[in-house]
Amino acid sequence: MKSPQVPSTRTPGAPPLSALRQELARLKLDGFIVPRADEHLGEYVPASAERLAWLTGFTGSAGFAVVLATAAAVFTDGRYILQLAEQTDAALWQRLHVTEQPPHTWLAEHASKNARIGYDPLLISEDGLARFTEAGLDMVPLSANPIDSVWADRPGAPAAAVVPHDLRFAGKTSEDKRADVALLLREAKQDAAVLTDPASIAWLLNIRGNDVPFTPFALSFAVIHSDGATDWFIDPARLPPATRAWLGNAVSIADRPALEGALRALTGKTVRVDGGGSPVWFAQQLRAAGAVVVSASDPCQLPKACKNETEQRGAREAHLRDAVAVCRFLHWLATEAPKGGQTEISAAEALLAFRREADGFRGESFPAISGAAEHGAIIHYRVTPESNRAIKSDEVYLIDSGAQYPDGTTDITRTIWIGSGSAPAELRDRVTRVLQGHIAIATAVFPKGVCGPHLDALARRALWQRGLDYDHGTGHGVGSYLSVHEGPVSISRQARPVPIAPGMILSNEPGFYLQDQYGIRLENLLLACSADMPGAGKPFLHFETLTLAPFDRHLLEPALMTADERGWLDAYHARVLDSVGPALDPAARTWLAGACAPIG
Repeated sequence: MKSPQVPSTRTPGAPPLSALRQELARLKLDGFIVPRADEHLGEYVPASAERLAWLTGFTGSAGFAVVLATAAAVFTDGRYILQLAEQTDAALWQRLHVTEQPPHTWLAEHASKNARIGYDPLLISEDGLARFTEAGLDMVPLSANPIDSVWADRPGAPAAAVVPHDLRFAGKTSEDKRADVALLLREAKQDAAVLTDPASIAWLLNIRGNDVPFTPFALSFAVIHSDGATDWFIDPARLPPATRAWLGNAVSIADRPALEGALRALTGKTVRVDGGGSPVWFAQQLRAAGAVVVSASDPCQLPKACKNETEQRGAREAHLRDAVAVCRFLHWLATEAPKGGQTEISAAEALLAFRREADGFRGESFPAISGAAEHGAIIHYRVTPESNRAIKSDEVYLIDSGAQYPDGTTDITRTIWIGSGSAPAELRDRVTRVLQGHIAIATAVFPKGVCGPHLDALARRALWQRGLDYDHGTGHGVGSYLSVHEGPVSISRQARPVPIAPGMILSNEPGFYLQDQYGIRLENLLLACSADMPGAGKPFLHFETLTLAPFDRHLLEPALMTADERGWLDAYHARVLDSVGPALDPAARTWLAGACAPIG
């Protein structure tokens, strides 16, 4: 659900679209596709890879543009449709919903017959490219991205130092992790696997970096072999002596230019490449070298998602420290916002200030989504000095935020009624139905093998009963001092059917949005655990709620809730008070006691 805030990369007065079209004409290309991606195809990209933002002005984390000589379109999903309309020029760009009008369909309809469409093979996966070729388009791989030729003030690549991730947080040595992945490769009769996801490399090598905002990984590539030996491609100058010693002798280090030669050396080998998560360039290079390419998921992805006991314990501890900061903020908001003078920016800054006082705080896991009233209806609203508005009494306010700690990553959303007046009945109805969906996920007990899409409808049932819905997934995976968005599991109708497994951390965030009026989202993080089910014929799972902060009782309609739902809420609030209350000052503790009182 979240994305880093991206500063504008547009040069005032410069015509990026015209400049790109001139370059395409010079290259004798009829068009070009522009994914919002870097060479790792991740959600989090450095400023030097924000080509889509430079070209279009759109800064959302999910986007795609297609440029032809006389037409151009930019695409995103439901989270960013309103933002897309605000940030792009309708005179230059058609603005489209990516699922309703996919880029390959639009391009096939608008490109002339036999048009040559350029693409950067480092910015699209093999699966992604197939959608265009299967649509009958002549896709031309380019050795250099034409945008880079016309982006005059493009920022430089990141060069931050890479540091060890201590075993007291990681819980398992890199040597053991590499041995596990190597065994998986041998069992699959594969000689090596290409790793292009920096989060996978960070997990595998027990290292962390600072190359992109909000997510502590280092942008790099790796090849792990079936004997556990690992070749890591990163500028050696970025590795301090302590990091080199931490890695040991089984990890060889070479600069990025050595990567192509290393791939060529895999002639005759069977090499695993993630067809949906790695740039197509890797498969193209390997096949040209005579390797056998097997399209399969990143072998680190699933073991990374299943947190070990140390990581699970760290997640609980990080969430408790974070809860103290969040509850201090909620008390501050309840006290200060009704007085007037607070804004979306000042509230987000106050929350960040409380978090900075938490032990081990390393930074936000994404910039807070701080939206008052109608701004809350923009699912991924990003407050700016220009859009910043006052938080007023008798309106609803949404705050979605998270933090990075060395022992865990947090993500929480609360929707809050500002002021002493009564919230409108319709608003209370909507918030209650969202909470009912939240409770349905939190209390779900399900057999091993159930996947995220199987649970998604539980979160929507109460809304569907009133003809209501929301245009985003219900939950995403969360890393351990890594990405706040982590695969391979998510709770969504569009999610891949990957079974939920013990140790996975998932968000639980149903919502409802009324354009130009308000947004509602209620989010906790959950830890998947084995369930004790006497007499069950198969293993079952359930969720442990990690997040500890009260839901706003002023926005709830208890009469709509079942006795079990009210019981869950009262028990959750009692746990919040018992866990967080002792760490608060007397005034905040008194406020929390009221906020956690039984719903009645």
